[in-house]
Amino acid sequence: MTGPAGETLLEPGDGSLGPLLRVTDDRLPPGAGYGVHAHRAVDVVAVVLAGSVTHRWRGGVVLGAGDVGVLRAGTGLDHDEVAGPDGARVLQCHLRAAAPGAAPAHEVLRGPRGWVDLGRPDARLWLGEDGGGVPDGVVLRTGAGPVAVWAVDAGRPDWAT
Repeated sequence: MTGPAGETLLEPGDGSLGPLLRVTDDRLPPGAGYGVHAHRAVDVVAVVLAGSVTHRWRGGVVLGAGDVGVLRAGTGLDHDEVAGPDGARVLQCHLRAAAPGAAPAHEVLRGPRGWVDLGRPDARLWLGEDGGGVPDGVVLRTGAGPVAVWAVDAGRPDWAT
């Protein structure tokens, strides 16, 4: 593999999962990235399942296995994510922007477990071990890293009539 490879885990396309638009399970070989690309009016929650990635925007920051990056594209930005020396496996979760007119921002949450505060009322992410304590919601089991559960306000957006 010379570039990123991914599997789309969900992409309803009809607004049935409220703000949750798409989730992919991406694998990047060592040193590979997505290429500089633009986002606007979307929030991207990246859960690093294995390896590490450098988020290249405003100087860059490294995220390791278990970390969560929350990118709020708002009015727009260009960025890239590049795998570290051991490659990376990343759960990329795209949501409608909570604040599409806001300035772009990126936050790194180091190794969160349980409910992850995303600062939005319509979507919550839970990360933890598989077993009896997994909450209800959109459950994603990738076989690597934690189980991820999305609890979303499934009210259909205006465009999904």
